[in-house]
Amino acid sequence: MIGWRAMSAADLADVHAIAQRLHGDHPEDVSVARERLALFPAGCRVLVDGSALIGYAVSHPWILGEPPALDTRLGRLPQHPTTYYVHDVAILPAGRGQGAAAAVLAHMMALSRAAGLDNLSLVAVSGSQAVWARLGFVPPAWPGMAGKLASYGEAAFMIRRLDEGVG
Repeated sequence: MIGWRAMSAADLADVHAIAQRLHGDHPEDVSVARERLALFPAGCRVLVDGSALIGYAVSHPWILGEPPALDTRLGRLPQHPTTYYVHDVAILPAGRGQGAAAAVLAHMMALSRAAGLDNLSLVAVSGSQAVWARLGFVPPAWPGMAGKLASYGEAAFMIRRLDEGVG
């Protein structure tokens, strides 16, 4: 049976291996995940099937419309966040089609509400825009966003309001 659990520092090598496998066109140093885990452990989860790690999710409070550049450490989280940012969700084929993405999204939505935020945002890469749209995310008309997404290559900025149901 597969399920999400809290990420630990011991998981980072497996997280990085999955990232390299699934996001080869969008590489990030393992120090990025390590820093996100240190800054906001509640937003870092791993998907396990028995003892095998088959996915991960990294998320944290942030500033709406200001997605962090790819492969960049943050230094610190904002004092007054305006969005709950989904940095990455990566699930190996063995974990897909079983509701894992919706389950981790529900966790992120709860964290967003607990932080007093009314939305989640992300940058959809590698043709994942349709997946995120099924989960209630929409690409807003946001002037100047193309420049902010330059480090991601072909990508779309997307937002999900918490008052909308999970798709």
